Amino acid sequence: MIQTHVLTPEGVESHEDVGEAKAATGTTWVRVSDGTSEEMRAVCETFGIHDLELEDVRQGVRPKVEEFDDHAFVLVKSVRLRGGDTTFEEELSDQPVGVFLGDDWLVTLSTATLPAVGRVWDAATREEKRLLSRGPDFLAYRVLDALVDEYFDVLDEIETDIEAVEDAVVGATGIDTLERINSLRRELLATRRLLWPTRDALSTFARGDVDVVADENEKYYRDVQDHVVQLVELVETYRDLVTGARDIYLNSLSMSTNEVMKRLTVVATIILPLTFVVGVYGMNFGGESPYNMPELAWTYGYPAVLLGMAGVTIVLVAYFRREGWL
Repeated sequence: MIQTHVLTPEGVESHEDVGEAKAATGTTWVRVSDGTSEEMRAVCETFGIHDLELEDVRQGVRPKVEEFDDHAFVLVKSVRLRGGDTTFEEELSDQPVGVFLGDDWLVTLSTATLPAVGRVWDAATREEKRLLSRGPDFLAYRVLDALVDEYFDVLDEIETDIEAVEDAVVGATGIDTLERINSLRRELLATRRLLWPTRDALSTFARGDVDVVADENEKYYRDVQDHVVQLVELVETYRDLVTGARDIYLNSLSMSTNEVMKRLTVVATIILPLTFVVGVYGMNFGGESPYNMPELAWTYGYPAVLLGMAGVTIVLVAYFRREGWL
């Protein structure tokens, strides 16, 4: 779907034809959301956008920035958490957004309808004064700022999940806890992969290297870059927290295993002397020799052996309890 706005200090106009919108006086914003290949190609031909730039948007390459003679191109990603295709766990989903900035025009291309871009579009539709008079570079800043703010929402959700994992990880030995920890690590790694090139791309605007950005608007791009740097630092902090939670889980699992092994050792230690006694009297040496187990002929021999085995068991159990092993 193609939408057009022409912003002037007097208000906002909409045009059905993209060519008329470009030729109109004022700041032209053409928004293509969930557009077909034909729609995107038609807009690109009107504004002189190269096919390779369009291909970058459609293929969703890593965030980048390129400068041409008559416009600048920056590719960023819109992100959100959604349910996985093969699991009930949430996964990070990203959508590419191409922002093309000219002297008096702005084109945004996306393969889906994105709420972040829609919020800025709605603000322009409401004729927000700052958008009407500050030019396309300020309009592009607002779009980029809205896209970057989505990362904060994603990290807020991840932080909530990390807090839940930290509460559950102590004493937890189930596989579900480990799977959730690994899921958080994947989400943070995916977020980090997106933020690092985004930071590098926005730094080009923040340094004033792009001619189509007015000097008075460079400070806004520096503000967006500061937000991205803050996001990168948050991701690194959260990765450390998740790594710590995983270490706690592994320690809990090791302690649980050690506890099981200790109890099995106690049982084996109790059974060992009993096995020895049973083994000795299982040899069945009989006959007239006084050395061939004379106690076998004793009337109370069998009860005496059982009583002795019970006594050994009681002594060992009492000792292990005193040592805290039982």
